[in-house]
Amino acid sequence: MPNELKGHAVIGQSGGPTAVINQSLVGVVEEARRHGCIDGIYGALHGVRGLLDDRLIDLRAESAATLERVAATPASALGSVRKKPTREECERIASNLRERGVRYVFYIGGNDSAETAHLLSELGRGTGHELRVFHVPKTIDNDLLVTDHCPGFGSAARFVAAATMGDNLDNRSLPGVKINVVMGRHAGFLTAATALARIEPDDGPHLVYLPETAFDVGRFLDDVSRVVAKWKRCVVAVSEGIHDASGRLIVEGREKDSHGNVQLSGSGALGDLLADHVKRHLGEGARVRADTFGYLQRSFPGFASEVDASEARRVGIDAVKAAVSGQHDSGSIALRRTSNSPYTVETFVTPLASVAKNTKSFPAEWIVPAGNDVTTGWLDYVRPLVGSLPDVAQLARVPVPPRS
Repeated sequence: MPNELKGHAVIGQSGGPTAVINQSLVGVVEEARRHGCIDGIYGALHGVRGLLDDRLIDLRAESAATLERVAATPASALGSVRKKPTREECERIASNLRERGVRYVFYIGGNDSAETAHLLSELGRGTGHELRVFHVPKTIDNDLLVTDHCPGFGSAARFVAAATMGDNLDNRSLPGVKINVVMGRHAGFLTAATALARIEPDDGPHLVYLPETAFDVGRFLDDVSRVVAKWKRCVVAVSEGIHDASGRLIVEGREKDSHGNVQLSGSGALGDLLADHVKRHLGEGARVRADTFGYLQRSFPGFASEVDASEARRVGIDAVKAAVSGQHDSGSIALRRTSNSPYTVETFVTPLASVAKNTKSFPAEWIVPAGNDVTTGWLDYVRPLVGSLPDVAQLARVPVPPRS
C-alpha cells in the first residue's frame, strides 16, 4: 500500500472533558483495529503527562462491549490534563515515542490540544522518526477555528438549554429574578444555547449576555427592570467571561493553567455579584437568586445529543483514516455543514496551525443590537446539534365562573 507506515498508535485526551469525548476515543480505537499497519494501540494516561512519563495502557486489551459502554460514558476515560509541554518535554516525548515504535499520535482536545499536537508534529519532522500526528476536536465552547462546530458542544448545549427550561418553569412558579452563569471564557456559544429553552412568549431566558459584547452593569439593571415590569419575573443567562468596555473581566479568577487560561468556573462569584446589584436596584423584598452551572455542563450522563455522539465517533474514525492514508502527516479533523435541512455534514483535514492557539468568537450577526439576546439565525444553526429537548406543558387555566 503506498505511503503505508508500520508502527504503534497512541491516543491522548486533553482539556475539559465532554459528554462525548469517549466516542472519539472509541472511534480511533475501532478504526485503528481495522488497519494492519497499526500494531499496538496505546492510551496515554492524562494526555501529555502520560506521554512524558511513559504511562500507557493497552487499548487492544479492551473488549468491544467495554469500549461501547465507555463511549457512552461522559468525561475522559484516559484522564485529562491542562499542560503545555516545553520544547525539552516535547523532545522527551518524541524520544519515548521513538523507543516505543509509535508512528501515530491521536490527540483529542480543543485549541490548546491542537497546539500541543502541532508542537509534537513540528518536532517529529526534525528527528528522522516519521510520526503522523492528528488532532481530534472536542470542546464544549464551540470555539475552534475552521470547523463548523465542535464535538462536545451539542451535548453541553442540550444540557444548558434543558437546565434553563427547568429553571424557567421554577421561576414561573415562584416569580423573581434568576441569574444563571454559563461556561464561556471568550466565546458565548454555550450561553447562547440557553435561548433554545423558549417555547412560550414569556419564557426565559429573557436576557442573554455573551463575552463578545461589552457588559455594562447599568444597562443590565435597566434591562432587568424592563423585563420585570413586563413579565413580573426575569431569567438571565450570562457567560462567565463577560467583561466591561475596556476588556476587563467583571469577575476574574487568580489561577491560570500552563496555556495562560484564567480559571473562571470554580466559584459563584460572578452570579453573587450580579445578584447583589439587582437586589439593591430593585429594592427591599425583591426575590433574586443566582446559580453557576459550573462543571455539570461538561459531563452530565444520560443527556448527550445523538448528533453530537455520532459526530464525535466520526471524527475519531476519520482521523485514523486520514493518518493511514499518508496524504497528510498531520492535521486536525474539521466538520463542514453541507445542508441545514436536512442536516448533513462532512469531515476534512485542516492544518494543525489553523486550529492551534487561537479561537473564534460568536458571530456578531447572531447578537441583537442591544447586546442582550440572540437572533433566530443562531437558533437555526444550533438546533440540529442539540436535538430534541424535554416536552413541557402548561395548564390551560380555564377560570371557574364566579359565584352568582
